[in-house]
Amino acid sequence: MSPSIATNTRVDLDGLLDFVRARHRAILLTRRADGSPQASPLTCGVDDSGRIVMSTYPERAKSRNARRDPEVSVLVLSDEWDGPWVQVDGTAEVLDVPEAVEPLVEYYRNIAGEHPDWNEYRQAMTRQGKSLIRVTPVRWGPVATGGFPARLARD
Repeated sequence: MSPSIATNTRVDLDGLLDFVRARHRAILLTRRADGSPQASPLTCGVDDSGRIVMSTYPERAKSRNARRDPEVSVLVLSDEWDGPWVQVDGTAEVLDVPEAVEPLVEYYRNIAGEHPDWNEYRQAMTRQGKSLIRVTPVRWGPVATGGFPARLARD
């Protein structure tokens, strides 16, 4: 049996967004005040303007860090552990309710489809004091898969 060979596939912005739209597992990397990395696992989507979006709360470390230093990275993972992934570096913006309510509706709609009661959803987001982080992609690595280096491929 041949070993699984690692791949790196370069994509343009449209290809990147198509890749991310189909995946919702991610790790957001922000910087703490001392400059050390802070990693946060989360659910993500893509908004209608091509930004990677994630729901959170204003008091979470990721929100505080992104407000202070908007240069962040998002590692978007496949559902399968050995599936393809990509790192996206970008500029974050944090929105809080009430400004975040309609973007949160868009976030939900783009990930899960229609909600049975949008008024109830809006009220819940307001009551919970939710925030939304939007990351505008600036650069991204290739879509990658793990595996052995190509030099180890054998017929």
